[in-house]
Amino acid sequence: MKYLLAFVLLFITLQTNSQVSDFKNINFNKADNNAKKSKGRNLQNLPLLTYDLTSNLKTDVEKFRAIYKWICSNVKGDYNMHRKVRRKRNKYKNDSNSFLKWNKEYSKTVFKSLLEDKKTMCTGYAYLLKTMTSIANVDCKIINGYGRNNSANIGKLSIPNHSWNAVFLNNKWYLVDATWASGYTDLNKNKFIFDYNDGYFLTEPKLFVKNHLPLNKKWMLLENKITTAKEFLNAPLIYSKIIKHKITPVLPKKMENKISKNEEITFALKASESIDLSKFKVQTSLTRTVKPISILRKKDSILILHKFKIKGFYDVHILYKNDVIVTYTFNVQK
Repeated sequence: MKYLLAFVLLFITLQTNSQVSDFKNINFNKADNNAKKSKGRNLQNLPLLTYDLTSNLKTDVEKFRAIYKWICSNVKGDYNMHRKVRRKRNKYKNDSNSFLKWNKEYSKTVFKSLLEDKKTMCTGYAYLLKTMTSIANVDCKIINGYGRNNSANIGKLSIPNHSWNAVFLNNKWYLVDATWASGYTDLNKNKFIFDYNDGYFLTEPKLFVKNHLPLNKKWMLLENKITTAKEFLNAPLIYSKIIKHKITPVLPKKMENKISKNEEITFALKASESIDLSKFKVQTSLTRTVKPISILRKKDSILILHKFKIKGFYDVHILYKNDVIVTYTFNVQK
């Protein structure tokens, strides 16, 4: 066992050299307060709104933060709009030209709803962030590609279904997703709930690519090995809470796994030393949540060990602070 653990730790060390934020010493309180002071403002005069958000800020990253935080706190996601686009995407899954033609026409509705009601979908979030950031003389681009969640891009790629942004700060590109940072829709009430997730602000590229695959590979912002479409589809399914907690899954590398009964499986994660090991759990069904056999830590590496004592097919969820952060499947054989 000690040789296996040594190999896993070596694998993590070689594969997950993290990108250190250039802005870890920046205090964003002033930028965040600017966003709070402008809460509820409309979008009829974007230059004035942008000026009020940024004029007393010195650095580009603070200006970008104020704009980003305001958008995430004031623009609602429109689930009905998203559902309509998803239906059309499924209808035209074998005819991308027809979908693009329909989508171009429907974009008028998307942007009208954004400007008049501050309700939109990913395209609107990305467009608004780019527009306001450009007014503040900060370079920002819209990135189109594939967003992966429990209802999209499982098994095979759909027609491109998501948009996000890259922003240029201090001679370096960073990735953000204002759509997924802003909140979620309560489907029982068909109501959007603001629930800001700071994990999608200047996210580490190696974590961001776990559920964002850009059409243009360069926007992965990965210095070494890029992620292929096959790797993207085969990887474990991650959730927004893992971004919030800044935890990166490392092993197993695939979502679908085969093992033998009583064989020990190691879940390897990369996380900061502030992560509380006692808050991890393994969920092997909707009703059964257990503590792992053991949890080991070495610097920013976390190893969770577990055994399956009964053969069968399992959907396995790793929880942190009762939030589901990553899902695997296991076919446990004799």
